[in-house]
Amino acid sequence: MIDALRSRWIPGLLAVLSLSACVSPPRGVEPISGFELERYLGTWYEIARLDHRFERGLSNVTATYERAEDGGVRVINRGYNAGDGEWSTAEGSAYFTGESDVGSLKVSFFGPFYGGYHVIALDREDYQWAMVAGPNRDYLWILAREPEMDEAVYERLVGQARELGFAVEELIRVEHGEVVGVGG
Repeated sequence: MIDALRSRWIPGLLAVLSLSACVSPPRGVEPISGFELERYLGTWYEIARLDHRFERGLSNVTATYERAEDGGVRVINRGYNAGDGEWSTAEGSAYFTGESDVGSLKVSFFGPFYGGYHVIALDREDYQWAMVAGPNRDYLWILAREPEMDEAVYERLVGQARELGFAVEELIRVEHGEVVGVGG
C-alpha cells in the first residue's frame, strides 16, 4: 500500500503543485460563493476528470473530506489500480484561501507545497454534485455523492466547463464497481 502511494499519488501531486505552485483559480473561472463546508464534508465519488499522471488508470476514485483538528480539512483520495491490483491512497490537508463562504481552498499532500482547489459549480440545494477546478485548466473534476450521476446534470456541467475553456473532450468517465478479491 505504501509503495502504491509513493509511486502513484505523491510524485504526481508534487508535479502538479510544483508546476502550478498556485492556489488561485484559472483566469476567468470563479469559485462559488455561499459555500458551506459542513455540508461539503464527507465522501464524494469522482464521476469524470481530466487525466493526469497521479490518477492515471484508477477506477473507483473517491475523495473524503473531514474536519481537521487545526481547523482545516483532512483530505483522503482513494482509487483502485486494476493493473497493480492495489488500492492507492493519498492524505492531505486543505485550507481556505480567503473567506470560508467561498469555495476556494489550497490543498497539500506533501509538505508546504499547495495547489488550488476551486469549487466552481455546486448543487446548492442538496450538495449532491460539484465541479472542481485546479489552479489551471488542466485540472477538472466532476464529483457526486453517489457513484453515478444523472446524465442531464453531467451534460450541463460539461457544457459549463466547455464555456470556461476546459478541454471537455478529454474528460475521462470514472468507472465505479465492485473490486473482486481485494480488500479495501
